Amino acid sequence: MKLLEERIRKDGKVGEGDVLKVDSFLNHQIDVGFLCELGKEFKRLYEGENITRVLTIEASGIGIACLTAQYFGVPVVFAKKTKTNNIYADVYTSQVESYTHKTTYDIVVSKEFLSPDDRVLIIDDFLAKGSALTALISLVNAAGAEVAGCGIAVEKAYQKGGELVRSQGIRVESLARIKSMSVEGGVEFC
Repeated sequence: MKLLEERIRKDGKVGEGDVLKVDSFLNHQIDVGFLCELGKEFKRLYEGENITRVLTIEASGIGIACLTAQYFGVPVVFAKKTKTNNIYADVYTSQVESYTHKTTYDIVVSKEFLSPDDRVLIIDDFLAKGSALTALISLVNAAGAEVAGCGIAVEKAYQKGGELVRSQGIRVESLARIKSMSVEGGVEFC
């Protein structure tokens, strides 16, 4: 999606440690109008897939997921990274290894919000090694629901996450695919 690539070139910052900072518009400060355009594109890509739920992981994917779900007219469910008092024992659980936070944590979704009748569109801001996406797919599978596909804002295509998920026969649509990036050279798209 040229719109996202242009915005990354304009406002994204490549940092040390293979980090692309898009926090001025995507995942810290949110440009709502811009995210609406991303949501419209996911709707176009998954039109006719009979989506019943949009699933994401807290926290950075929630904005994109909400603005995507409005075009499908379905609810957003987000996997929580910590179990709280208002989430009871009846949950689906999976583990995520966070590259950014350098930790592994459990994610949970109440069984009340995913069922075998659901066709789920998974949405996230980044796809790199695939840990978060794989964990979300595991939650959908545990519910007996169907993964209709995955919508990713930014995929680091030089890492293996997208390849890993696609090799499982799951459709992954990424709006911007990064071929390479460096502090010195900036971002090169596929």
